[in-house]
Amino acid sequence: MTVETIDVALGDRSYKITLGANILDTIGELCQSLGLSGTVAVVSNSTVAPLYYDRVRVSLQAAGFRPLLIELPDGESYKNSATLNLIYDGLIEGGLDRGSFLIALGGGVIGDMAGYAAATYLRGIPFVQVPTTLLSQVDSSVGGKTGINHERGKNLIGAFYQPKAVLIDVATLDTLPEREYLSGLGEIIKYGAVLDGEFFTFLEENAGPLLDRDKAALIRAVACSCAIKARVVSEDEREGGVRAVLNYGHTLGHAVETLTGYGAFLHGEAVAIGMIQAARISREFGFCNDDDCARIEALVTRLGLPRQLPVYPADSYLEVLSHDKKVRQSGLLFICNAGIGHYKMERVRDIGALLRVCGIQ
Repeated sequence: MTVETIDVALGDRSYKITLGANILDTIGELCQSLGLSGTVAVVSNSTVAPLYYDRVRVSLQAAGFRPLLIELPDGESYKNSATLNLIYDGLIEGGLDRGSFLIALGGGVIGDMAGYAAATYLRGIPFVQVPTTLLSQVDSSVGGKTGINHERGKNLIGAFYQPKAVLIDVATLDTLPEREYLSGLGEIIKYGAVLDGEFFTFLEENAGPLLDRDKAALIRAVACSCAIKARVVSEDEREGGVRAVLNYGHTLGHAVETLTGYGAFLHGEAVAIGMIQAARISREFGFCNDDDCARIEALVTRLGLPRQLPVYPADSYLEVLSHDKKVRQSGLLFICNAGIGHYKMERVRDIGALLRVCGIQ
């Protein structure tokens, strides 16, 4: 299979996404081509490091780098300041200086935390994303959002800090647990639902191959998702406008994650639930019809993702949504699908009305 490259055009912060199957062993050559040198801290976790660190280490050493491993505990519940300090500890103990760099080897939690550490250690050193989960390959590894969670909300602390490159090997998905793999498919649906109707149709027609982890179908799905996100990020790096469309399904999805303690639902599962509710809200606003809602719910169901909001009082949802990053004095910016493949953005002052549409009283 061929290797694809996708440009993320951001002026002097531009970089390439390199995508293929069985290309993990090229990480050393890639870093060399970027002009990086010296010591590299590979930030990973206790699940991914035993699977892939040795291959990364051998490739880096062959290219003349001095790799060291910073291994963190695995899970969204560790995406916090205490775990972030473990990265800083490793960087300081390893003697990394401004001529060093980081590699984030793992899923979205690793990518977000390693990226934030890179953005803030010595006021900024380079880093490279090597995402090993489907969710991180199509979302968090691209676009430069880094950060950690706070007990009052998800991703409230962070920075925009672009990687030097992204290397995506879809073969790493072979070892991904089924539930985490399906979670990534939930994030992929988003791109088709609000930004590319033809891609949404591709997902409907190729649900079977994607569920079977067919490499050709995966490369197409990941490449399309990354290309869409790269285009949006190039237009709006810091989410001042159009980039907010990427939050489709995330408003209620983040609320679900926060209320359930970042453990009961994986991110893509929560987003899938949020997309179904967002479609219903979009229909209430007159932006889509019953058939559009049915297609979104059918694809979510076909790909084995949850559909129902967990039961919490309306006041609990209101409290969490009031801390959403998209809330301003003019109200909550809510992302709607306009049919399939297009979007609308609405400022909503009465959040309770949104919840009532979702059946939350």
